[in-house]
Amino acid sequence: MRDPDVSRAKQRLDYVFDLAGKLPDEPEVLSHWARYLCVLVSGFLETSIRGIYGKYAQNKAAPNIARYVEVELDDFQNPNMPKILDLVGSFNPEWRIELEAASAGAPKEAVDSIVANRHNIAHGQTVGISLVRIRDYYQRAMKVLELIEEQCSR
Repeated sequence: MRDPDVSRAKQRLDYVFDLAGKLPDEPEVLSHWARYLCVLVSGFLETSIRGIYGKYAQNKAAPNIARYVEVELDDFQNPNMPKILDLVGSFNPEWRIELEAASAGAPKEAVDSIVANRHNIAHGQTVGISLVRIRDYYQRAMKVLELIEEQCSR
């Protein structure tokens, strides 16, 4: 990741995944860690997308417009793919088309599953998320973030 804030957040998240990988093979403990990581990954996606577009606005727009964009981005929560695509399209309709095509299938499913599981976890519902699954979702969701960052660097 090019953005230093996103890169640091990713490094912290990667570190937590590494810690989880060293845990003893106790199903209940691993299940709790998987849920914890799901919440962290969802938050990482949300804050990273906000940060990338906030910096894009700072670099491309007048200060008052950039401030407006940042205030609007504060309302961006629970970043499933429809919400991400709507946000991307508000910056550039062509980017939306590009991201929609590039994220079809596994990346879209990963992002949507992360957010849906996070919602269920936050509301005390049972989820069937494992460390292996959340790590896979995280890796696939990173492709979405990488493309967003690449689009904003053009």
